[in-house]
Amino acid sequence: MLHLSDAMRLAVQASEQVRGTTSPNPPVGAVILDVGGNVVGVGATQPPGGPHAEVVALKQAGARAFGGTAVVTLEPCDHFGRTPPCTKALIESGVAQVHYAVSDPVAEAAGGARALAHAGIVVTAWHDPAPVTQGPLRAWLHRQRTGRPHVTYKYAASLDGRCAAADGSSQWISSVESRARDRLERTRVDAIVVGTGTVYADDPWLTARAPDGTLADHQPIRVVMGERDLPSGSRVTDDAAPTRIVRSRDPMDVIEALDDCLDVVVEGGPTVAGAFLRAGLVDRITAYVAPIVLGAGPAAVADAGVGNISGAIRFQCESVDRLGDDVLISLIPR
Repeated sequence: MLHLSDAMRLAVQASEQVRGTTSPNPPVGAVILDVGGNVVGVGATQPPGGPHAEVVALKQAGARAFGGTAVVTLEPCDHFGRTPPCTKALIESGVAQVHYAVSDPVAEAAGGARALAHAGIVVTAWHDPAPVTQGPLRAWLHRQRTGRPHVTYKYAASLDGRCAAADGSSQWISSVESRARDRLERTRVDAIVVGTGTVYADDPWLTARAPDGTLADHQPIRVVMGERDLPSGSRVTDDAAPTRIVRSRDPMDVIEALDDCLDVVVEGGPTVAGAFLRAGLVDRITAYVAPIVLGAGPAAVADAGVGNISGAIRFQCESVDRLGDDVLISLIPR
């Protein structure tokens, strides 16, 4: 028998596995427990046009769902879109209870809890939505609130805030463990943004890869912003992943070009980072801090529009993790 909190963790894990593949739909996870509390179905939202998490989990559970419990990361939808409403599938399955972590903020899809309760199902809103709102649904919920993609500025730096040495070399500031985590994260985002300066300096590939170096099934869109033409043969122009060239230095132009995305990561150099911070378009920072001192070289951010300490762009710490000898700090705006 699985405790409900464990079932919710399993649902969150399922949603995390499909993050980056469901846009513009939310990456939802669902778990079905039978009457004895045993897991009989686990599902996650499929790419657009495919079934939602509840339908996937219910199909796996089959008749064992009758009288059981559904645990879902997002309130089941109650409207016809590309697929029928999930409330209909849950009602027809005969589940007795539904627990959901986050209410659906989309007006046309909301009302699922009410529809389920009207059908005689016991419906409960989860007591702690943070693992979902700060986890796999973070970017989608941000999109519903603001109308634009969620932007994370990600960088690796030395203890003294340098993203490269005095000669421009930067491989590798971060640890093996940090780079492995970063490769995994690339499989779960919609787009990666760099500037033309980074392409000239490093010729990055910007692809998502498995630990053995092979290309992952899901590839984020590679976005290069700037007014210069790219060097001939730049790796970002090959066919390993889609690429969008935005001939502008304005971060808002990039945001407009990524209107179909939920989760965007800025990996550009100091100039691009400063431009996004100056424009107020950074919703989170993930900083990989390595235990090294460089003493010289470019800082992680340039020209963020801060003239004095009172104008500092302030963040608050959301989490701190150890990756080998590195420290990964996740920060959100105050």
